[in-house]
Amino acid sequence: QVQLVESGGGLVQAGASLRLSCAASTRTLGTYAMGWFRQAPGKQRELVAAISSGGTTTYADSVKGRFTISRENAWNTVSLQMNSLKPEDTAVYYCAATYFSGVPVTTQVGYDYWGQGTQVTVSS
Repeated sequence: QVQLVESGGGLVQAGASLRLSCAASTRTLGTYAMGWFRQAPGKQRELVAAISSGGTTTYADSVKGRFTISRENAWNTVSLQMNSLKPEDTAVYYCAATYFSGVPVTTQVGYDYWGQGTQVTVSS
């Protein structure tokens, strides 16, 4: 069982940056594929970014060029650097993990473990 805890959310103005972190309880985070999802009010949860156990990344079109997912295996964390934030980025952001995938996992059902979420609010 892997526990995930997100942090770093908050209220910012459009154009600002935030860095979300996901701390995992496992010491073998390098063997997990990780993902960041978000869910805005009244909308379905959607993929934001994903990273394979080998470091391959993929992004939603809406965040390409603005968001960067990275992993710090030595610290058992995965981060999401969010730049040039827009009001439409407002959502609860969730971290997810699944064991040993050599490719980024882009579907919710592909993940076994989820964090509790952190709120990101971008004002215009």
